[in-house]
Amino acid sequence: MGSVDRLRKICLALPDATEKKAWGEPTWRIKGRLFAQLDDHHHGADRLAVWLPAALGVQELLIKSDPKRFFVPPYVGPRGWIGVRIDGRPNWKLVTTLVRDAYAQVAPQARSSARRPSSPRRTRA
Repeated sequence: MGSVDRLRKICLALPDATEKKAWGEPTWRIKGRLFAQLDDHHHGADRLAVWLPAALGVQELLIKSDPKRFFVPPYVGPRGWIGVRIDGRPNWKLVTTLVRDAYAQVAPQARSSARRPSSPRRTRA
């Protein structure tokens, strides 16, 4: 299985995930919100990668840990997205984790439950 097919399988395994071609590349969405975008040598770049939204600080941490595998993608990088190379020999467990984290960043149910305060438990005296 090629890298794009493997990425597609990871993305589409998530609940309600869909694929849509945009900007000439496959993108994956939840309820219309983008959580992954393929970078197939975008604007002549030397890489096959996926762009993913990430939690605050993750982009910097990953790039610092492995600048050959991770990068700041154009356009969305200033908003904290991370570029992850999937050419060569990617760590598919890590790619899967990052895709799932990206999905959780934009999934409506994840956001709504994060904003909803938990109700205090009542105990009997």
